Amino acid sequence: MEEKEVQQQQENESPETTEEQIQSNQPEETIVKDEKEELRIEIAEQKDKFIRLYAEFDNFKRRNAKERNELIQTAGKEVVQSLLEVMDDCDRAEKQLQQSEDLAQIRQGVGLVFAKLRNTLQSRGLKEMKSIGEEFNPDFHEAITEIPVADESMKGKVVDQVEKGYTLNDKIIRFSKVVVGK
Repeated sequence: MEEKEVQQQQENESPETTEEQIQSNQPEETIVKDEKEELRIEIAEQKDKFIRLYAEFDNFKRRNAKERNELIQTAGKEVVQSLLEVMDDCDRAEKQLQQSEDLAQIRQGVGLVFAKLRNTLQSRGLKEMKSIGEEFNPDFHEAITEIPVADESMKGKVVDQVEKGYTLNDKIIRFSKVVVGK
């Protein structure tokens, strides 16, 4: 009989425990459901923020690319416009070459045109690189050939310049083509 009593007690206790568990779990379930809903809302907000940020960044990239293209186009336009005056002078010099027989006057006119061209380019940031007599530097010079030199002090230095090098706003745009002494 003792076993029956123990079983009955366990059965009696089990339903009570189960009811207690159910009653205590219901608030936990609603809390879990509320937390899940809050997390869903927060995820939706974060997703919306992400989408907006991505769209804003995409617009920024497009706008930046457009501005860069416009800047490149207008930079070239300004240089060409500044050279138009030199072109006009070249046209006038060409007419004078055909009409004039005075060689000194022709030389003077052509010299003025070249000086104007150099000044215009220098005003835009173009600088000629000095090479002759300088130590050979592969960062600035492109060696065409080496020739033997009688003067020992000229070994490893630039002896002759085949093509001038130029910098534009302190950035090399063309290396000097040089002959180096050995």
